[in-house]
Amino acid sequence: MDLAAYFRRIGFQGEARPDLATLKAVHRAHLLAIPYENLDVQLGRPVTTEPAAAFEKIVERRRGGWCYEMNGLLGWALAEIGFSVTRMAGGVGRVLLGDAAEANHLILRVDLDDGPWLADVGFGDGPLDPFPIKAGPFRSGLFDFALEAQSDGWWRVHNHPRGGAPSFDFRDRPGDEAALSARCHWLQTAQDSVFVQNAVVQRHGPEGLSILRGRTLLTLGVEDTTKQTIPSADAYIEVLDRVFGLDLPEAADLWPAIRARHEALFGPTA
Repeated sequence: MDLAAYFRRIGFQGEARPDLATLKAVHRAHLLAIPYENLDVQLGRPVTTEPAAAFEKIVERRRGGWCYEMNGLLGWALAEIGFSVTRMAGGVGRVLLGDAAEANHLILRVDLDDGPWLADVGFGDGPLDPFPIKAGPFRSGLFDFALEAQSDGWWRVHNHPRGGAPSFDFRDRPGDEAALSARCHWLQTAQDSVFVQNAVVQRHGPEGLSILRGRTLLTLGVEDTTKQTIPSADAYIEVLDRVFGLDLPEAADLWPAIRARHEALFGPTA
């Protein structure tokens, strides 16, 4: 871990100490600078749960990543700063999928003097800030969220009302690294995985969320949502660069599959 290089990537300035102020500042800076994206999955490039691989991709090559990469990188950086960090396994959509969803999401517990906090820069459209592992509603950035204790020992994070996945669950304990690795492999190879089926890029910004799902670009503000249909491969590459800070011309190769998926879901467009 080259902390100085990571800090340059996220635009963090100042003294980094293992305290709440640093945790909040680094968490928010990470999400404002680095997009969530699954384009390597779409391009057929293997992705792992190893933080060193995430560093090379996200910091050195200035890419984004999905939860295993985003939270893997953040967790490594926080540990280098001096935080007590635990990698935990979450389950996106467990409310519908049951325990089979476990380990389809990597999250982080950060222990501070006032108790444990949840750090998660890998949910895409989730909270902009870390939050205490304590039941109740909370606001982060422009949106409202909630953390709910379940009767079976799990916790449930409720996404904001206009979010993609409505919720994810977790148990407050270290995640099984073998299960996380296996689920990471399944999500990028199984034909019924939503990450194989759909290209997704998301980024937090001062005015809200920018979300590119296939050829549809959404911008979520406090109350309003704007929608744009991307017309061509060239326009897709331009949006990746201008909106998400991704210089990835090879993503043009994905355009035929992106267009076909769009038409399968919504019908032909002019």
